[in-house]
Amino acid sequence: MTNRLAEARCVVIKIGSALLVDAKNAELRHHWLNTVCEDIARLRALGADVVVVSSGAIALARVRLGLTGRRLRLDEKQAAASVGQIQLAQAWSSALAQQNLTAGQLLLTPGDTEDRKRHLNARANLRTLLDLGCVPVINENDAIATSEIRFGDNDRLAARVTQMIGADTLILLSDIDGLYTADPRLDPDAEHIPVVEALTDSIMAMGGAPPPGYSSGGMHTKLLAAQIATRAGARMAIASGLSPHPVSTLLDTGRCTWFLASEEAGPARKRWIAGAIQTKGRVIVDQGAARALLKGSSLLPAGVRAIDGSFTQGDLVVILDEGGHEIGRGLTAYDAEDARKIAGHRSEDITGCLGHSGRDELIHRDDLVLIR
Repeated sequence: MTNRLAEARCVVIKIGSALLVDAKNAELRHHWLNTVCEDIARLRALGADVVVVSSGAIALARVRLGLTGRRLRLDEKQAAASVGQIQLAQAWSSALAQQNLTAGQLLLTPGDTEDRKRHLNARANLRTLLDLGCVPVINENDAIATSEIRFGDNDRLAARVTQMIGADTLILLSDIDGLYTADPRLDPDAEHIPVVEALTDSIMAMGGAPPPGYSSGGMHTKLLAAQIATRAGARMAIASGLSPHPVSTLLDTGRCTWFLASEEAGPARKRWIAGAIQTKGRVIVDQGAARALLKGSSLLPAGVRAIDGSFTQGDLVVILDEGGHEIGRGLTAYDAEDARKIAGHRSEDITGCLGHSGRDELIHRDDLVLIR
């Protein structure tokens, strides 16, 4: 089998707190980190750009701030992130410097990927860092993130970064060597799945609850990340990071699960729409509209049965059929109030419904991505 990682030209590597930080004493696993940086140098020697998405700031600060042994409040997490992020950045900078590589730090909030202008600015920053030969190290900006707006896991953040920079490969290092038909810790008959060609409902159902401890992820969030990355045209691997040199192990055809890239990724704007995490509302359409959308049409008001949520013009909304199944998502040409007024009406009736003229489409096909 062709080694997919050896062919990669731009790789995003996600590393969770449970791998980077020893949960018993909240100390950084320096030797393990050094081996990962040696792996990054190996990828660079093969001609690949590398971006790291690293958790660990909060975990590193727990002992120093006396915040061990209990669940943290939001304000305590923010304070711990402020303290731990300094140590985390220094550790990455020092370890990469040993490989003659320069680290660049970037802290992101969901708004930096969900808002189109901020998304483009962050992408430009990352591309410049890569052009200058740096290794960007990214984390969610937990020091200012709130429970309402945070990503909640760095798996999806890594997938959004993959989509943002047009990377062809995403690696999620975990405490498990891939996807199984069931949780192998609970079911001895669980079978390892080496390749997932499509993220079907049965595959998504294999995701479980997040594991205990410092990690906020779990197989469910990894499968959500796979949806984002593969829709953006990237392949993704879930591989074990428990041993030293986890990326080199994968390079040497180590055991993992590969999720194959979608062949219908589309242009950058549509990849951004497909990978969005936060949506502002829902549009329920009838069977005729659903069929038309699947054939490549725009969404016209006549096929809309209901509008749910509060959104403004240009916001991202989910499109559902009458059975509640997601068909796609797109940027609406109307706010929620006007969308409700024109729902079910023909395009030529829009002026009469609103008292002013408007676009014929509720969502134009150029602003719409189908979810299959």
